[in-house]
Amino acid sequence: MRITKVTTKTGDNGTTALGDGAKVSKSDIRISCIGEVDELNSFIGNVKVVVTDKDLVQELIGIQNNLLNLGGELSIPGGSLELLKNISIIELESNIEKMNKELPSLKEFILPGEDELSARLHIARSVCRRVERNIVRLIEEENGRNIWIKYLNRLSDYLFVLARFHVVKNDIFENQWSKR
Repeated sequence: MRITKVTTKTGDNGTTALGDGAKVSKSDIRISCIGEVDELNSFIGNVKVVVTDKDLVQELIGIQNNLLNLGGELSIPGGSLELLKNISIIELESNIEKMNKELPSLKEFILPGEDELSARLHIARSVCRRVERNIVRLIEEENGRNIWIKYLNRLSDYLFVLARFHVVKNDIFENQWSKR
């Protein structure tokens, strides 16, 4: 899809077009999910700007592309478009496994905010969880591919583990929940 004009004024009445041309309300759950996936993509970009490791930047760019694929699928009801692939989930799982091998066991909940990168990762993780919940609702109400839920679930795990990995790798004290 090529965007040749950003300001079309066609949405001024509270409707928008899906990828198949169908007009829907901007409050439609599918449009909300597309917007939330876009928001998550922006938060991943917000993480990326403070990352100095070139390999990690490439991983994050891959995630951003996967999120655009997910948004593309959401824009065409009926499940005819399959852009998000299972290999993307396998890659996340592989990266999680590699990082987890170098992490101490988790004994309590983590308090987000140890440094700028880990804080941004935790925000992206919590946004990812919200997107996942709403995608589940969309699939329950309409239709969709289960891979959307699986990818978002794994992505939130990845972001959590990446935040921990960064903190531990950089010898930053990892604050954990205290029952006080």
